[in-house]
Amino acid sequence: MPTPNPLVLVHGYSDAGKSFNHWKQRLVACGYPANLIHIVTYESLTNEVTIKDIAEGFERALRLQVGLNADEDFDAIVHSTGMLVIRSWLTTYAARRSRLKRLIGLAPATFGSPLAHTGRSTLGAIFKGRKELGADFMEAGDEVLQGLELGSRFTWDLAHQDLIGRKPFYGPDADTPYIFVFCGTKAYGGARRLVNQPGTDGTVRLAGAALNTRKISIDLTRPAEDTGVHKRVQLERWSNVALPVYLVPGLNHGSILTEPSDELVERLYSALKVASPAQFDKWSAQTATRFGAGAATTTRFQQFVVHAVDERGDGIADYNVQLLTDDGNGDRQEVAGFDLDVHVYGRDPSLRCFHVNLDELKPERLKSLYLQVVASARSRMVGYVGFDTSNQPGHMQSASINEITIDITSVLKKKEFTFFFPFTTTLVELTMNREPLPLNQANEVCWFGH
Repeated sequence: MPTPNPLVLVHGYSDAGKSFNHWKQRLVACGYPANLIHIVTYESLTNEVTIKDIAEGFERALRLQVGLNADEDFDAIVHSTGMLVIRSWLTTYAARRSRLKRLIGLAPATFGSPLAHTGRSTLGAIFKGRKELGADFMEAGDEVLQGLELGSRFTWDLAHQDLIGRKPFYGPDADTPYIFVFCGTKAYGGARRLVNQPGTDGTVRLAGAALNTRKISIDLTRPAEDTGVHKRVQLERWSNVALPVYLVPGLNHGSILTEPSDELVERLYSALKVASPAQFDKWSAQTATRFGAGAATTTRFQQFVVHAVDERGDGIADYNVQLLTDDGNGDRQEVAGFDLDVHVYGRDPSLRCFHVNLDELKPERLKSLYLQVVASARSRMVGYVGFDTSNQPGHMQSASINEITIDITSVLKKKEFTFFFPFTTTLVELTMNREPLPLNQANEVCWFGH
């Protein structure tokens, strides 16, 4: 192996650098120089500290680290929230992403964790909060947990910067790091089994670990007859290379750090040797073969993060979305299972995270697909309106009174954009008009006369 880069290890929420001690030992046993391994510790339990603050602190720590020269290339292994820290650092200091050559995620909280909103509760503070007496006693890191909450504005904005932005952040380019992501498929045992949820490793969702992300924008403010469905339904460009999650059987969120399998150690160590696009492709093919059984035997879940806004960009707080399909008899029926597990982001209800069991939904059977929307401004004076697929030309209807439906069959099985994609997160931005009511006549918000 050529002289390796310095290796930076970044832990997760409510943890410390010592959590990586076992991995350091395993890597040294493989031949990695111990003096090149640098373990980071950061503060995550103080309520006022944000993930962006930690990223700023990480930059400061890099500049001050003895043995790690300024602007020196390095590799990183991150666990859980550590992925959000390093991604936030990369987007804040975009000019430095050429410095990070390889980024390896172990059970990364790429799109948060279903446990985050419980962490802000009294019970969460008891189990995860700071135990040392002082001003921060029992604090559980409210701002970090806000960023980790499912459907958070932080992860939504971050994805727009590095996952679906115009310039690739991850890929074969010399200015981008190679990405390698692993996640266990085993739930917690013992007392911690009480927090287990379907489709997780005990803490993070398998569908929320990968950096494989797509976005679909659905604009109900545009009449179909004027712009066509391809303008009403837009698919954001995919700028990065394939960044899947490799599912490792027998490991949960904790044991992937403390008890990694020999096979995982070998795959990770070999990832640290990847130095060209050809080597990356070879490594990816080999790893997919090694861990293919993990994906084949694991229930297929997908996340959809929906953000509903009006034409001004303001969030729509009260809405519901549903998927429909033709029933074969000229009518439409709900796609069963799409909205069974929905989390509304606490700080901004215009953001929602849908966790969908694709094995139960069976998307491969769908021949058509429609998105149906109901929205309310909670006022008789204003409401949300849009153009329905089946409306008369140029006719808007109120989403507060009727469902508004748009045909999105065109994206159901597009080769370059698969709407249903297991073990990934899809972003959906939905835009409607906010208008004084009633439509097309004197309204109760503003008028001439006394």
